Order: sequence, then structure tokens, then C-alpha cells
Amino acid sequence: MLADILLSLPIPRPPSYLTSWQPGATPLSTLPSVATAIALYLSTIFGLYSYQKDKAPKKLNTLFQIHNVLLSSVSGLLLVLIAEEIIPKMWKHGIFYAFCSPDAWTDRLEFYYLMNYYCKYWELIDTVFLALKKKPLTFLHVFHHAATAALCYTQLDGKTSVQWAVIALNLAVHVLMYYYYYATAGGAKIWWKKYITTMQITQFVIDLVVVYFATYSRIAFMNALPTIGDCAGSLPAALYGCALLTFYLVLFIDFYRRTYNAASAKKAVTNGTTNGAAHKTR
Repeated sequence: MLADILLSLPIPRPPSYLTSWQPGATPLSTLPSVATAIALYLSTIFGLYSYQKDKAPKKLNTLFQIHNVLLSSVSGLLLVLIAEEIIPKMWKHGIFYAFCSPDAWTDRLEFYYLMNYYCKYWELIDTVFLALKKKPLTFLHVFHHAATAALCYTQLDGKTSVQWAVIALNLAVHVLMYYYYYATAGGAKIWWKKYITTMQITQFVIDLVVVYFATYSRIAFMNALPTIGDCAGSLPAALYGCALLTFYLVLFIDFYRRTYNAASAKKAVTNGTTNGAAHKTR
């Protein structure tokens, strides 16, 4: 197993509060620390955006490529490690166990969740690059980056056993998304940008099916309603996840509509005008 190979490497073992979730000891494991980090992120990017207003855009292509290829690679590694941990449990005990059993939360998975959580702060650098390159800072981009860090915090703190499914789908999308940014920064022409957004929308649809099922199972078990069984994790964390992922879906559908449907309509109008002009010259 890949995890066993990594553990066998002759490297110093970090303290336990860096490999497991220990509120108050693990970095960024309290609500005030998360709120402070997000406030620092927002003040930094808007400060940089204002500073760059009268200056030429920074190129930063090499740094941007390094940033993106590393994030793509780390996303792929975490995806493989999570799959390696969860697939045997799903095979042996079934999908409901993998989604909902408290025993499906292992020390290794907790460590992978923690590393994924820290990656969300690393990903905030995406927006720093946008500000320095004088690219538009859209609400979708800024909100999504900040809120996802908060989402990962709530799920770790609430110990929702279903979060691996949401994380794995997100990692799969990020492998391709960050590769796309890496390649296009180097001048590559890639035709499938539109399908990254389609994958993100599909991801949120699947996420919502899974988390709504898990949340219903939790509520139903607590209130003696029909259900397969209980689903591990705090109810506030589950409800926050449902609400935020629903909002993400709305935002990404709106982005798709405004970006790609509008572009298609504009292209159709342009083609119609061109064809009309050609017809008149015959």
C-alpha cells in the first residue's frame, strides 16, 4: 500500500498535533484562528488588488506553473491515499458503512483530511496570483476559496464520516483543474476548459445526494424516523455542509450560464450576421 510505503520512509515523525485533529493544539483548529486566517486572506488580496491598480500586471508564469503543478500532484496523491483507505472498507462492509459508520473514521483518514484542509489555505494563493496579474476577482472565486477552508474546518471538527466522498470528488477535479492552469500558463492551448466547470457542477450534484442522505439519516435516527441507520458526525456540521454545497451548485450553474451559454449565443449571433452579409453579396 502507498500509505505503508510513505510511512516506511526514513523521515522524522512530526508531533501528534500535526498529524491528528486536536482542537486548540493543531494549527487552525479553532473558530477564531480560522476567522482570522480568512480575514487576513481577504485583506491581503483586496490590498494587493488596490496596490496593483495603477501598475503593470505581473507575469509570474514560472511561479504560477510551479504552484499549479504541485497542487495537481498533491491532489492526486491525496486522492489515491483516501481511495486506498476507504475502498477496502466499502468492499468489506458496504457503502452505508463507508459513508456513515463511526468506525469508518480512521487515524489515517483523519490525517488525510487534515492535509486536505491545509491545502485549502495553500489554494488561497490562487487569488494572490489573480490580484498580482490584475485579473478580475469574482465573487464566486473569492467566496468559494474562503468558504471551502471554513467547510473543511467544520467537517473535521464535527467528525462527519461522509466527508471523504466530498473530498475525493473535489481532489479528482483539482487534479485536472490545476493541471489545466499549469499547462495554459506555459502557452498550451487546451480545448476542455468548459468541461472542468461541467465536472465541478456534476461534483456538487453528487455531493448533495450523498450529504443530504447522510444528514437525513442523522436526523431520522435522532427522531425515530424511517432510516437505514445513524450517520456519524455532528448535525450542525452536516447542515452547514448541505447549505454551503447547495449554494456552490447555484453559483457554478450561474457561472456556466453566464460564461458558456452567453458565449454560444454571441457566437450564434456573429455567425448569423456573417452569413447574412455573405448572402447579400451573392
